[in-house]
Amino acid sequence: MKLSELLKELDYSCIQGDADTEVSSLVYDSRKAGPGAVFVCLTGIRSDGHDYIGQVAQKGAAAVVIEKEAAVPEGMTAIRVADTRLALAYMSAAYFRNPAKELTVIGITGTKGKTTTAYMIRSVLETAGIPTGLIGTIEAIVGPEVIPANNTTPESYTVQEYFRRMADAGMKAVVMEVSSQGLMMNRVAGFTFDYGIFTNIEPDHIGEGEHKDFEDYMRCKGLLFQRCRVGIVNADDPRTKEVLTGHTCEVETFGTSPEADLYAQEIDLHSKLGSLGVTYRVKGLMDFAVEVDIPGKFTVYNSLTAIAVCRHFGIPVSDIKKALQTVRVKGRAEIVKISDRFTLMIDYAHNAMSLESFLTTLKEYQPKRLVCLFGCGGNRSKDRRFEMGEIASKLADYTVVTSDNPRFEEPQAIIDDILVGVKRGGGAYTAICDRKEAIRHCIVEAQDGDVIVLAGKGHEDYQEIKGVKYPMDERVLIQEILSEMTEEERARL
Repeated sequence: MKLSELLKELDYSCIQGDADTEVSSLVYDSRKAGPGAVFVCLTGIRSDGHDYIGQVAQKGAAAVVIEKEAAVPEGMTAIRVADTRLALAYMSAAYFRNPAKELTVIGITGTKGKTTTAYMIRSVLETAGIPTGLIGTIEAIVGPEVIPANNTTPESYTVQEYFRRMADAGMKAVVMEVSSQGLMMNRVAGFTFDYGIFTNIEPDHIGEGEHKDFEDYMRCKGLLFQRCRVGIVNADDPRTKEVLTGHTCEVETFGTSPEADLYAQEIDLHSKLGSLGVTYRVKGLMDFAVEVDIPGKFTVYNSLTAIAVCRHFGIPVSDIKKALQTVRVKGRAEIVKISDRFTLMIDYAHNAMSLESFLTTLKEYQPKRLVCLFGCGGNRSKDRRFEMGEIASKLADYTVVTSDNPRFEEPQAIIDDILVGVKRGGGAYTAICDRKEAIRHCIVEAQDGDVIVLAGKGHEDYQEIKGVKYPMDERVLIQEILSEMTEEERARL
């Protein structure tokens, strides 16, 4: 194809060579450059694509796209743009023949709830017979293929590649998590979302290499509503109006107040036979009873969002109810049923804010005891360890401190730091370094009515030790523990 075909939606200048030169591939990783490639130079925190122009030229690349002064070898076409990340997004869309036009694209942004909401929407659409892809924190689902994720929102080239593969596989829709970083770095430029969703916002991702302050974080979240046709937003969040600043889309609202277009009433938290969930009645634009076997009031918001989106597809109420009652999200309030006496669940809560929110939610179910098992990652801030230890100790009736991903630190040293915070909290605790043994302790010592949370690992299926990732899935550990239990121990479950 001609390079100019990839550039047709962009403002650019050809400063060397010919914009109509033929190119064979589009790359932004110099290691993937080959004969005839066009190489887009991205400027990152740790590396700068402009420094690799000579290398890609030696590999036979035909052209480069730059955003600043750079030495370009003779015989290579050079295109200058204002923003190479934006250029990559539009070029990727053109390279993959604009697949977003063949799909109904749903984007979800917010601080919390993106992952669960994405799976709920996909569950409803799939139940209704609408093949739906997914791009998120845990994985990408592209037709029959499941691909582990590295970032919440992949680079724009990968987004467009996934879209094309979804369209070719017969997918009719795609739901994706849209991070503030993804919006800020133009990973989701080059196409228009059909539906943009705002869940909620709290201070997060602020610091070096992320957002300079909370206002910048909110501004970036709000970019989604300048890139979608219909915005579906949480009317209960006090920052919603600020996030919507400058929006260009139609706006619909959801929440718990009758002022919202779609709202929940008669909310009831229920627990039964080792399971926790919520029921409510949706009112406003629709009217029916909802039951979801995922705990917490946040589940009301997540499921209400799914209803608000799927309403636009004309899906029967029976399909919506069925999908929401059966949906499960790996590592997000994921209940592992092993007993009717107590509830055991796995959750990704891995920082102070998420752990506090989740434990507070579970306390609303008034368990006999709330047991929290967690650890902290190595080579990370000690302040996080103190904070998480104190929060767990204050909110849980019993805290079990164990190992997470120690990385290049000694596990016991990390546990010692966590215990500083645990002791501040004043709650009962123990420390067991081996995570499997710690989980076993929770199960064997469980009391009737306990709610036990294994926090921090969530969907992760590995433990990182000294630069090596070893297989470790808590679901597997639980099954191993059950198989190794004595008859007396099993009888008590």
